[in-house]
Amino acid sequence: MVAGMACRITELVIDCVDPQRLADFWCEVLGYVELGWDGDDALEIGPASGFGGAQPTVVFSRNDTPRRGQLPLHFDVNPTDRDQDAELERLFAAGARTADIGQTGEEHWHVLLDPEGNEFCLLRRRLDAAG
Repeated sequence: MVAGMACRITELVIDCVDPQRLADFWCEVLGYVELGWDGDDALEIGPASGFGGAQPTVVFSRNDTPRRGQLPLHFDVNPTDRDQDAELERLFAAGARTADIGQTGEEHWHVLLDPEGNEFCLLRRRLDAAG
């Protein structure tokens, strides 16, 4: 039995063509802020408290040929201050698009695409903003 936590996720790194575009989109989605550039190739976003808090930061790393569509890893997001329908409309206004991956229409989540075509899901369950 492990007595304590050995590691925790502090950063997620996403390859993309346009780090600024994706950072702007995901800042809007997650309520994050820009934390800064590492040269001209990587832009980090995260909670206003910065790196090292309870929530991981996200680094958008410039890559001229990123993988698109269904990635081995994707984000699931939950509304924190509104219901799923209202959050879906907010995400569409921010630039998300619907993805068709063969859903039946009975799912309790929506599969969406960010501005570069990366899939993510909007779940129905609501979380507290701090949670």
